[in-house]
Amino acid sequence: MRFAAKALGGLLLLLVVGAGGASVWFWFYPVTVNNVINQFTAEFALDTPELLTGVGLIDNTPLDFHSGKLGDYTRAGELQQIERVKAARARLDRFDAATLDQQERLSLEIAQWFLDDMIRQSAFAHGGYRVNQISGVTVDLPQFLTDTHVIVDERSVRRYLSRVAEFGRVLEETRVRIEEDRAAGVTPPDFIIAKTLTALRAFGEGGAANNVLVTSLAPKLDGLEELSPDARQTYLETAREHVESRVLPGYDQLITLFEDMATNASHDAGIWRIPEGEAIYAAALRSNTTTTLSAEDIHALGLAEVARIEKEMDAILDAEGLTEGSVGARARALAADPKHLFANDDAGRAAMLDYLRELNAALMEQADEFFITLPTQLLEIVRVPPYAENGSAGGYYQAAALDGSRPGRFYINQKDTADNPRWVLPTLLYHEAAPGHHFQVSVGQLIEDVPLLRRMSPFSAYTEGWALYAERVAAVDMNLYALDPLGNLGRLNDEMFRAVRLVVDTGMHHKRWSREQSIEFMLAHTSNSAADVEREIERYVVWPGQATAYKVGQLAMLRCRERAQAALGDRFDLRAFHELVLMNGAMPLDILERTVDAWIKEQQAS
Repeated sequence: MRFAAKALGGLLLLLVVGAGGASVWFWFYPVTVNNVINQFTAEFALDTPELLTGVGLIDNTPLDFHSGKLGDYTRAGELQQIERVKAARARLDRFDAATLDQQERLSLEIAQWFLDDMIRQSAFAHGGYRVNQISGVTVDLPQFLTDTHVIVDERSVRRYLSRVAEFGRVLEETRVRIEEDRAAGVTPPDFIIAKTLTALRAFGEGGAANNVLVTSLAPKLDGLEELSPDARQTYLETAREHVESRVLPGYDQLITLFEDMATNASHDAGIWRIPEGEAIYAAALRSNTTTTLSAEDIHALGLAEVARIEKEMDAILDAEGLTEGSVGARARALAADPKHLFANDDAGRAAMLDYLRELNAALMEQADEFFITLPTQLLEIVRVPPYAENGSAGGYYQAAALDGSRPGRFYINQKDTADNPRWVLPTLLYHEAAPGHHFQVSVGQLIEDVPLLRRMSPFSAYTEGWALYAERVAAVDMNLYALDPLGNLGRLNDEMFRAVRLVVDTGMHHKRWSREQSIEFMLAHTSNSAADVEREIERYVVWPGQATAYKVGQLAMLRCRERAQAALGDRFDLRAFHELVLMNGAMPLDILERTVDAWIKEQQAS
């Protein structure tokens, strides 16, 4: 029998491994808010192997009992998690906020909001489309297996192979859930089914031997110096057999199911089309914005921001000699100009990545003038895997592992380099990397003496709001566009993009706009290509409310900053303000505003 232990922010896990398998026990220091929050976080994570690996604390250590497994995707497993969440929420009610110090009280408020939101979301057993063109196990798990599962030795190879085999079970469990959704009246629109089928079929093209779950393993095995050629070949053959016998049949069953659903699917875009759709959308807005703003409020806010930003974009376009047509049409003409494009080949893609790395290096040279705590985690700038390009966003960030085993990564979609002309790349980088997501997520991971939950950034309005706010910091405070008016146009175009999202998301899901009406509105106001706009609108169809988080979050942060500047005058310190926002970790926006107000009073009293 073997024992291993690891301390996690006041929580001590003891793993006991014996002939009967692995058991995990918990010991705690005095019962505190932090320890109770860590307990339910750990309990949830221990039942979610993908989350444990994503966090990156105990993979490939003596505590690793999970990295050969995947989670439970059944309804029974979901109900078990819901009961665990409700029990954890009840435990938090034992604390009297008035008796806690400032950080403990903040932790309590954040955790209560987080669990309440999970309970609100759990009220809908059939609340959306669990497999679609951009998310669900058929998209998320292949990238998890190829990019997140770390292979360092033969044991981690065997665990990878176990997970590939487990993928077949997950696909079957997911198929059953989709059948249950369908019986409850929940099926995707026809255009989402069509795009999902395209993605499902693409995954199986070329057969098992050429599948990414096999081909991505080969170079990782080459990096294991002690591995014999025979063992290498055996592992690759095992991966191929698992994909052929378990994974691809699971995709085939889903293809058959989606083909059948397509025969009577409707074309309506909004979530209102399914049972309880209006309530589902209201809960989604509450969750994603962390505010009580209504769909009508958000729609009006979006229209006002579109009008404001359009004036600024119009001035730059006029100065460039582009005076005819809508702002979107003129920006699109500029985006199509070959002089602003990278070649759509391997050399062009490499040059684009080099340009992004140069921009990041230039920003980091002056970052300490605007921020106190800088990330210690490395940042990689890489291409979105080709198999995921069709449904992927233009760019996204993946957090570094907490144990440092995996750097932070900014992924850029290079399916067609024309989607990202040179002048739009700076603001995309500043949003996804520094000083956006990479700063916010990585600095948050450095926070000490707070529960793990507060280091994991689970609030979109904060995380996306910060990234959009960071775009403005790069432009207005760091003055990085002083010699680059087109770069500033790219920033405004991206801000317009987020404002348009408020309009079209609420338009489809609340005002019952069609897919085509939403596409037309976005084309009129942004430079995005028709293909990119189509992808974006269809993303909002399957993720109701998520797109509203960005602009709502940014505006809340700007309000907080403006309030602090007005109250403190010459005593306002931008670096200290950023430290306050970042080093308290992600939180709901209403809690953030109260936190900033308390800080203002402290500064005034000091």
